[in-house]
Amino acid sequence: MNRSSHTFRVRIAPGAGVSAIEYPGAASDRLPATLILAHGAGAHQHSPFMTRYAAGLAARGLSIVTFNFLYTEQHRRAPDRPTMLEACWRAVVAAVEERATPGTRLFGGGKSMGGRIVSQVAAADGREFPLAGLVFLGYPLHPAGRPETRRDSHLPRIRVPMLFVQGSRDSLGSPRELGPTLRSLGPQAQLFTVDGGDHSFTVPKRWPVAQADIDAQVQDAVRAWVGGVLRREAAGGW
Repeated sequence: MNRSSHTFRVRIAPGAGVSAIEYPGAASDRLPATLILAHGAGAHQHSPFMTRYAAGLAARGLSIVTFNFLYTEQHRRAPDRPTMLEACWRAVVAAVEERATPGTRLFGGGKSMGGRIVSQVAAADGREFPLAGLVFLGYPLHPAGRPETRRDSHLPRIRVPMLFVQGSRDSLGSPRELGPTLRSLGPQAQLFTVDGGDHSFTVPKRWPVAQADIDAQVQDAVRAWVGGVLRREAAGGW
């Protein structure tokens, strides 16, 4: 965590809660927005990817909140049932809404599974969904080696803008594989391709662009996209 971040608790169910970390956006260029990011299935909010991206986006003026799912908080390896993962997402959104400064727009997303789960919540909740947009950092379109098992049937029911950040070498869904889904979603879905990146946007060691520069490009793109959504809302919406 950086020095300005701080931890708070979110109650999920009677006797059960998770920890969340708030990374305030840099005051010099702060957007009136908070992006809630969830971790992937095999990680947690203190993983190098999550802390690196939370700090990098906060430095660009976008306030970030990360959190652990309940199974992670309880140091269990197997993810919770989808209903519990979705309940955790809803509880965190409600907690962040309560803490937010008036006028702040909330966005959601995450790494791999974390992003997929909030997309399921958005699809199920429809127009009652309280977030202004979704950011997927490596959307898991299918399990590795099983391209026929797709996880995109719910996406057309989402009513908010979406940004898909996808590595060109992503074994859980390349930009090419994701193409038909994006075309079906229309202009509310945008794609940022990480050239040479895998599911975590990691590039080969001899890649002509340094990993730190790759991460910076992704973070710049996310910040720009959120700013664009806010501007379009101010101009009359999508």
